[in-house]
Amino acid sequence: MLTETQERHRGILFALTAYGMWGLVPIYFKSVASVSPFEVVAHRIIWSALFLALLVATSGKWQACINHLRQKKLLAGLIASATVISLNWLVFIWAVGQDRILEASLGYFINPLISVLLGMVFLGERLRKAQWAAISIAAAGVVYQLLLLGSLPWVALILACSFGVYGLLRKRMDIDPFSGLLIETLLLSPFALAYLFWLKQHDQLAFLSASIETSWLLIAAGIVTSLPLIFFAAGARRLTLTLNGLLQYIAPTIAFFLAVVVYHEPLDSNRLVTFGLIWAGLIMFTAESLWRGRKATNKTPQTAE
Repeated sequence: MLTETQERHRGILFALTAYGMWGLVPIYFKSVASVSPFEVVAHRIIWSALFLALLVATSGKWQACINHLRQKKLLAGLIASATVISLNWLVFIWAVGQDRILEASLGYFINPLISVLLGMVFLGERLRKAQWAAISIAAAGVVYQLLLLGSLPWVALILACSFGVYGLLRKRMDIDPFSGLLIETLLLSPFALAYLFWLKQHDQLAFLSASIETSWLLIAAGIVTSLPLIFFAAGARRLTLTLNGLLQYIAPTIAFFLAVVVYHEPLDSNRLVTFGLIWAGLIMFTAESLWRGRKATNKTPQTAE
């Protein structure tokens, strides 16, 4: 039997593995950049469904999945969340192929603040003054780019908003991560298969007609999608929300350095100001959350031994 400290250490290791994988995932999508983003998404859906089905079957949770499918309200929610996450996947894959990893990483830095705003609008959560200030500083970064560069960082905004909405939808569903993603990919699979069949009929299918390496990489999309989720779920069960929230910045940070150091995407002074303002907002938001959490802990009455 592991002690609480040992479980926490294992949780940190699992979470680091999950966020590390998510941070390095641009390398995978760069390797299949010659394939249409729509086809990559289709493969990601199909092979993820197969991989997760195997996982659920070996864990003996098929009956639970069948029970979920019988719940009309839950099924409607999963249809909505499947649509949103497929948009997120498509934009991210396109961004990697178009050398816009830097902007994609910006989206995942913004995401926690978007989630807070969504919680306020849809869940009735109230924002504290420091949270409003943090969001305002981050918003100033977006406005700065709009005014000086004449364009919105739309890739970042779509990724942040779609993932935020996905999190909101899944938060309101009583379903575990594996069963949820399995049902989502199963719901999307008929459309993905139909699209691949259409590509085949028009001699545009890269799978099996491109190199053997590319075909195997497309099959691996299921593992690339599902494996980090397994480690994430294992880590989340063992960690506090605060610690898990801090660790989530590892993924966009890795992607940021990949974009600048490995793929040499331009990071001029104007873009650095945008990142700087958003990072400042995140630091304020995180510091305030940590201070609140510590204050609440200190106020908790200690049980006499």
